[in-house]
Amino acid sequence: MDSRERYHVNQDPQGILAQIRHFALDMDGTVYLDETWIDGAQDFLKRITETGRTYCFMTNNSSKNAEVYVDKLHRMGLDIDPKTQLITSGHATIAYLNKHFPGKRVFLLGNPVLLEEFAAGGISLDAQDPEVVVSAFDTSFDYAKLRAFCDFVRAGLPYIATHPDYNCPTKTGFMPDIGAIHAYVQASTGRMPDKVVGKPNREIIDYMLGVVGAKPEETTVVGDRLYTDIKSGVRNGLHSIFVLSGEAQLVDLPDSDVQPELIFDSVKELIPFL
Repeated sequence: MDSRERYHVNQDPQGILAQIRHFALDMDGTVYLDETWIDGAQDFLKRITETGRTYCFMTNNSSKNAEVYVDKLHRMGLDIDPKTQLITSGHATIAYLNKHFPGKRVFLLGNPVLLEEFAAGGISLDAQDPEVVVSAFDTSFDYAKLRAFCDFVRAGLPYIATHPDYNCPTKTGFMPDIGAIHAYVQASTGRMPDKVVGKPNREIIDYMLGVVGAKPEETTVVGDRLYTDIKSGVRNGLHSIFVLSGEAQLVDLPDSDVQPELIFDSVKELIPFL
């Protein structure tokens, strides 16, 4: 028996999909790569809606703010409600900071658009005298900013991360994500983040369920990463669907500490089961 047969790829032998009312979808590597739809993704989203189900995009990628994602999807031909159909690790981190560090000054390692979103969310940003440091997927940082961030981490300030991903998939392969920066910071300071808010952790899942009004037992996470997407379902009582269109592949399953309930080549192969 080959690995595809052993893992029942593109099959739903237990009828799990019949129970699902809400799909929490990863973006990069799951429905698109850069600005190109993965084959069948648009038809998959249409089918969800046609069958009376709902979906949201739940992404760990904090290099962009909500407006950038909404504009990107619009350019790609899809209009969504950003209040109920877009969940980012940035959103969840803002909610976490407002709950656990209200009014505290925050140094944010992030792109300018994310700084704007944090400020609009009530976060007091301070790059000179912060009380908390937050790492996000910053594609604009320079050595001076990274050095300052390490100084604050080394000083013992609370250290929060939007997400743990090591790589972000692109059409040509991968680009280093914030997890790679965490390794750099650890090498310099000896510290990893005290709290990671994004997938696979409960903070972003609870935030998502609250925003969309879904029940955990009727919700599935769909994604291409085992250590974030799939683990977020397994760890937090949701269903999990692993797609082979992005980072992880079947060869990674034997060494993974979590196993998905269902595996499909891409979201396109889910359509006949909806």
